[in-house]
Amino acid sequence: MVSPALPPVSAPDSGTALRLEEFRALRATIRERGSLRVSLAVAGLAVWAALHLAVQIWIPMPLTSLVPLLVLAGVFEGVFALHVGVERIGRYLEAGYEPDAVTRPPRPQWEHAAHAFGRQATDTAGRIDPLFAALFILATILNLVPVVIETWTPPFVELSVYGGLHLAFIGRVIRARRFASRQRGQEFELFARLTKTG
Repeated sequence: MVSPALPPVSAPDSGTALRLEEFRALRATIRERGSLRVSLAVAGLAVWAALHLAVQIWIPMPLTSLVPLLVLAGVFEGVFALHVGVERIGRYLEAGYEPDAVTRPPRPQWEHAAHAFGRQATDTAGRIDPLFAALFILATILNLVPVVIETWTPPFVELSVYGGLHLAFIGRVIRARRFASRQRGQEFELFARLTKTG
């Protein structure tokens, strides 16, 4: 028996094919950077812990506490950059590829759903900290403890210098976390305007 001929499939125009390829590439970038962010945080905190212990065992001086602090800062900046990039790509996809809740044919809705879920989730036990801010702050405090113990004598000059550097990093983590909490809404509005005018 001869099967009926299938209707010809029209090839997508180059603009549609390009948009599909862009969408796939950007979703893959989100997936890869999201996984890399977690791996970087875990590995970076492990390296910090090993370095912190090594410094305290072999060279226990306030000045050497800055080496593990520098590692913490570098790892945090890497995690923060990956998070900001992932969110920025997500907002671009949300604004440019998911403009309507109901379309024919249906369009992807993952970014809209993730955005809405983040606003409506109420159980704090299920919330995650994409920047691992609490862990970085705790590690910074643990990094500072030996400095406080070693420099707790008047005139407190070393304590104020080294302690101030640690507190400056804690301030950076807090500011980055505040930015991250507002980024999704702010950048969605910006991308929505850009994709309409672009």
